[in-house]
Amino acid sequence: MLSGMSENTEKSSSEAPIGPSSNEDNERDRPDGGALSLPSFVAGSGSLDRLVDTARDYARAAASDNTLKAYAKDWAHFARWCRMKGAEPLPPSPEMIGLYLADVASGSGPSPALSVSTIDRRLSGLTWNYAQRGFSLDRKNRHIATVLAGIKRKHARPPVQKEAILAEDILAMVATLSYDLRGLRDRAILLLGYAGGLRRSEIVSLDVHKDDTPDSGGWIEIFEKGALLTLNAKTGWREVEIGRGSSEQSCPVHALEQWLHFAKIDFGPIFVGTSRDGKRALETRLNDKHVARLVKRTMLDAGIRADLPEKERLALFSGHSLRAGLASSAEVDERHVQKHLGHASAEMTRRYQRRRDRFRVNLTSAAGL
Repeated sequence: MLSGMSENTEKSSSEAPIGPSSNEDNERDRPDGGALSLPSFVAGSGSLDRLVDTARDYARAAASDNTLKAYAKDWAHFARWCRMKGAEPLPPSPEMIGLYLADVASGSGPSPALSVSTIDRRLSGLTWNYAQRGFSLDRKNRHIATVLAGIKRKHARPPVQKEAILAEDILAMVATLSYDLRGLRDRAILLLGYAGGLRRSEIVSLDVHKDDTPDSGGWIEIFEKGALLTLNAKTGWREVEIGRGSSEQSCPVHALEQWLHFAKIDFGPIFVGTSRDGKRALETRLNDKHVARLVKRTMLDAGIRADLPEKERLALFSGHSLRAGLASSAEVDERHVQKHLGHASAEMTRRYQRRRDRFRVNLTSAAGL
């Protein structure tokens, strides 16, 4: 079962959106700003053409790579569904989209029914794709809104949360790793991801210095008392302060220093692949899926939740378990956790706290009852 968890340094490619026909290169069918062009009444020139390319680059940067990949798959699935029904995806038809949502929610086709959150995300993907092609999709149209409301009322369930990795768990997971080059890297990934409350994409996007690579998602500065991470995160730029641990075995900053030193990394991506013999660091940045596979593998090796079958244990934990673990384990004021995780509201932070005293603030008693 774990054979698919081996190290993978290649970025997965997204499905190409399906256009109006396989032989037609329609500008409106190109996502990621590909449809941006000069107005028909403006004559092209070298400088204007370069500005068009620049504008397209900025349009592509409006969403993360993972979001763009998901949106591309959303469009491909919807376009394929339309053609199977004898229709075309362009221009947008609220009636057809309403039928599409009903189909994926009911699971009437060969594929299983989608969850409400996935359907909502897929509708966002279609809205984005239509906007990229010069169309406007009104989600409030009755053919869409009423069907979606009915789906939510009938099928909505509380969100399924990944299990949090607590302090004793992360120490046990780290203890399963060897001290070769690959083990040093994975130890730094786990401890840094846990102490920083980082998303897996944030971990692998880190560079040694600012502006080292075009695809950098941030960089790290190491000081005597800890490390400062500057992240271009999902919610914008933010700084994450990671202090040194109580011992070298559990210190994320020490683990990072050890990896950088022995891997001889002083420029570019921090977390990269290693050679087959594990003795040499490569130049290719790790895929964020490596973090999820690493969490699952070390969780199994450490015997965490051994009371459950292996399949259930694998489903319980993911890269997000590191982020939830910090929120659940840090015994500090909730505001500090909220800032550390980059949450806009305390309510979002509480969703990550798998263990907390929900009745610490008792308004019933405070009201005199």
